[in-house]
Amino acid sequence: MGKQILVVDDSATMRQMVSFTLTSAGFEVVEAGDGQEAVGKLNAGAKPNLVITDLNMPKMDGITFIKAVRAMPTFKFTPVLMLTTESDESKKKEGQAAGATGWIVKPFNPEQMLKVIAKVMP
Repeated sequence: MGKQILVVDDSATMRQMVSFTLTSAGFEVVEAGDGQEAVGKLNAGAKPNLVITDLNMPKMDGITFIKAVRAMPTFKFTPVLMLTTESDESKKKEGQAAGATGWIVKPFNPEQMLKVIAKVMP
């Protein structure tokens, strides 16, 4: 079994594109449509080696979601990448302060994404 990656994005199309990139590279993918659903999947036993999350989502945004992940002892050190259209420096700082490991700006380049994942995933 390959390493598992949790992909959190309110856009079904974006989740499909990211999932396709990751499964093609041999990863197992768990998808969630927002932070709240993702927290539910983590609480239900998902054990991702890496989390990729959007910033702007309904119900629970990416920053709030990252804080929730960091509050869970199991996922305190799990790498979390933000995948977002936001490239604003203040948003990046807010993401880092919440516990984000890295930042990928949409639209993403699949090869670039896999390089970033290779750098941050144990």
